[in-house]
Amino acid sequence: MRSTRCGDVVGLGGSPDWCWTLLIGYRYEVGGDWGSYLRHLDEINTLSFWEAVERFDPAHGAMNWLSNNMGWGVYGTDLAYGAVFSLGLIAFCRNQPRPLLALAVAMPYLVVVVAMGYSRQGVAIGLGLFALLALAEGNKVKFVIFVAIAALFHKTAVVLIPIAMLATTERKVWTAVWVGVTAVLMYYLYLKESTETLIKNYLEAEYASEGGVIRIVMNAVPAVLFLAYRNRFRLDRAEQTLWTWMALIVLAFVPILVISPSSTAVDRVALYFIPIQIYVFPRLPNVIWRGKHRLEVQGLVVLYYGSVLLVWLNFATHAQYWLPYRFYPLEAWF
Repeated sequence: MRSTRCGDVVGLGGSPDWCWTLLIGYRYEVGGDWGSYLRHLDEINTLSFWEAVERFDPAHGAMNWLSNNMGWGVYGTDLAYGAVFSLGLIAFCRNQPRPLLALAVAMPYLVVVVAMGYSRQGVAIGLGLFALLALAEGNKVKFVIFVAIAALFHKTAVVLIPIAMLATTERKVWTAVWVGVTAVLMYYLYLKESTETLIKNYLEAEYASEGGVIRIVMNAVPAVLFLAYRNRFRLDRAEQTLWTWMALIVLAFVPILVISPSSTAVDRVALYFIPIQIYVFPRLPNVIWRGKHRLEVQGLVVLYYGSVLLVWLNFATHAQYWLPYRFYPLEAWF
């Protein structure tokens, strides 16, 4: 019989995604955007379904309207978002040579900060992980569909669309045409009406993310390692092309961050490229020193990400919104 215990995660066997779903979905007053999502529900109290869809990103408005009218409150939304994110994360980790190491890499920032803090972007990134898996298999149509659905939750997900054109190795002209048309269509459907608001809120307001530089660097490190050793990763042509472009885009965020008037805008877009960390580091033990000292390399990766989590929880300006972690069922019972 196949076990579904949370502890049965050797190679991520069983069904560990439901464990993460509960931890993310049933958090109580945890995360920097907790108050914002409560305000969304309060506002939806006065809106019809279609008004909610028009007022917010369509899928977010629909999910909140449904959760509110079913009496589920913020937990209905968070559980649904947590489930999609967790399914995407576990599927992506299982596709790596060391799934547990991949999950350890994802924990400090992608799971704790993003999924437990930026709920809408968390669900969009979960769908983005499915999209990257499809693109690695050469399925560009499936990739675009996943990104289109992700953009219904958070408009910024459309930044992933150009990757389908860049990563193609066959029928480049045809791919460029149909993906380009799709990108333009998605811009008009998702971004055109809100472009002015996004510019005003992020660029003109010159919002700054204090940890933005650190998070950009955390993406840049595996990008540099991949480009330096990419021939040792032993990837097929399509997969190597995809992750080469991912690495180049990640490195492009470094100068963009320097010249951008808003580090928050760059930081939020760069979140969609965190998967490069989950992709590169589980493969690193086979790459560095040509496969020697594999256990030592794995230990260093775990130590590195453990240190990241420790430093963030103790010194990050907004860590107070995550501490202590509280679980809603326990809060309700006791």
